[in-house]
Amino acid sequence: MRYEKGRKDASRGRIMEVATQRFRSDGIAASGLASIMSDAGLTNGAFYPHFPSKAALVRECVAAALEGQSGQIAGVLASGGLETAIDAYLSAQHRDNPGMGCASAALLPEIAREQPETRQLYTERLMTLVRQVSAALPPHASDPEAVAFGILATLIGALQLARAVEGAELSDRILAAGADAARSLAQPRGGDAAQ
Repeated sequence: MRYEKGRKDASRGRIMEVATQRFRSDGIAASGLASIMSDAGLTNGAFYPHFPSKAALVRECVAAALEGQSGQIAGVLASGGLETAIDAYLSAQHRDNPGMGCASAALLPEIAREQPETRQLYTERLMTLVRQVSAALPPHASDPEAVAFGILATLIGALQLARAVEGAELSDRILAAGADAARSLAQPRGGDAAQ
């Protein structure tokens, strides 16, 4: 039996939605195709008409997650600026919902072990985020790209630490310290403001 194109596209989209959430919450290695397909309401055999391999699914899910994050960041930066973006990223809500959160914070160690094509794609999407943060910095930053890398590294690392520790009080302190550190990186330094 043949199905119309819209149904195939919907199935593909459902697989990606489930896989993206599963990868972020459970990790790539711990997410088997059988459980992804079951959660998507499809059989295992329905996977291969959509993706040639799990690696291809991972690559597309990482791309989609980072594109979505880029869109969210653009919206937050446009409406509230960098301060608001920092606060939203290092919020308890983001910390407590890894399945819907930042793919970098959830997957960096695993992305580093993925195929070169996936790492290249990740690099391209990361650079988009760096450009977005760079553009939101005060105009006197001497090396906006370097500052943006520092801010992103601080945010991602703080979120990972906050998720890893036991106890809400310590986790909240890590989020607050990370936000303070990211804000301080965004401020022009003594010599930068005079240039």
